[in-house]
Amino acid sequence: MRVGFIGTGKIAAAMVQGLAGRGHDIWVSERNADMAQKLANTLPDVSIGTNAEVVAGSDVVFLCLLADVASTVLPDLQFRADQSVISVMVDVPFGQVQRVCAPATDIAMTIPLAAVAVGGSMLPVFPASSALTVLFGETDHVFAVKSEQDLNAHFAGTALAAPILDIMRTGAAWLGQQTGDVAAAETYVRGIFAGFMNQMAQEGVGFDPLLKGLGTEGGLNASLKSHMRQAGTHKALEAGLDALKPRLGL
Repeated sequence: MRVGFIGTGKIAAAMVQGLAGRGHDIWVSERNADMAQKLANTLPDVSIGTNAEVVAGSDVVFLCLLADVASTVLPDLQFRADQSVISVMVDVPFGQVQRVCAPATDIAMTIPLAAVAVGGSMLPVFPASSALTVLFGETDHVFAVKSEQDLNAHFAGTALAAPILDIMRTGAAWLGQQTGDVAAAETYVRGIFAGFMNQMAQEGVGFDPLLKGLGTEGGLNASLKSHMRQAGTHKALEAGLDALKPRLGL
């Protein structure tokens, strides 16, 4: 398949890396020249073109622009009725994408994170997209949501990544201070959570059973969890998520 990327930032680069080596002809726009050149130099199936060349030469076009840039770049491009267009742009409503990409009608929106480069990531999409499933369905979890509002809620869900990783980093740094080996501490903390995530995936269990198993009264896990709740960590997280709702139309 011929796959093009308008905008070549970190997320676009991760998607390109996830698709590379799988038989696709991949075009990236020259907008971020350094990133585009790096991808073309390291991945033999990647070529660089202007925005117009990327659209003209692609069966599937991923839109990876900031909202203010999209409003100036996309109206000048000539999309085709036989193309699939997939937006990964926050703050650009579905209706706006439909208007600027006409006459293309096979249009969808999704939310990739950096892990798409190696597979195993979550890709909610609205509406369902056969093109996205063909490209990433074998390596990542592609699932349709029922409305644009639901997709926007998932956009907020992606914001959990940074605060949770930050808490893990803080814990690993504390462990490293005690042991004198920061790198090993980070590996250990990463491994703890990788084990739980694998268990959830393989056994189909949710968060509640895992927390129950760690909830022995007076135990280390229960004590630290109680301390963090009393400190207001969870309320701060909920308030932070609520603060994203106006931006996402929720």
